[in-house]
Amino acid sequence: MLTLDLTNAPQWCDLIPGVRVRLRPLTTALMVSARGDPAIADLPEGAATEEAAIAMAKALARRAILAWEGIGDADGSPIDPSPEAIDALLDIWPAFEAFQTQYVAKALLLDAEKNASAPLPNGPSAGATATARPVQGPVPTAPQG
Repeated sequence: MLTLDLTNAPQWCDLIPGVRVRLRPLTTALMVSARGDPAIADLPEGAATEEAAIAMAKALARRAILAWEGIGDADGSPIDPSPEAIDALLDIWPAFEAFQTQYVAKALLLDAEKNASAPLPNGPSAGATATARPVQGPVPTAPQG
């Protein structure tokens, strides 16, 4: 069963130890907006799948991250999210992987669920077995007459 969160409220997500981000819900509007990001549009024809995945994740993160905790500048002073800082965060492999699995993958799992159908437990084809068998040897023909 699909559970809808009708509040559509941002939620905190722990990315890596000591770092958490507050994220907008991953809605259709957010995904469409990210797909229209100039970084996606500017990808060269035939760009590697990995390059496109990184560009898409960063485009989503720039739109989704509202706040964060545990992130600072080179002097250790806390900084607010900015497009450049968000891109830098996702350049760190564990943060990128956590963002992908904890935020993006949830939406992809929902997408995969809608593309699957469970077999019906009853109905005219329930428990049916195949009755057609391949022909062995030459195929018989009708008599000519």
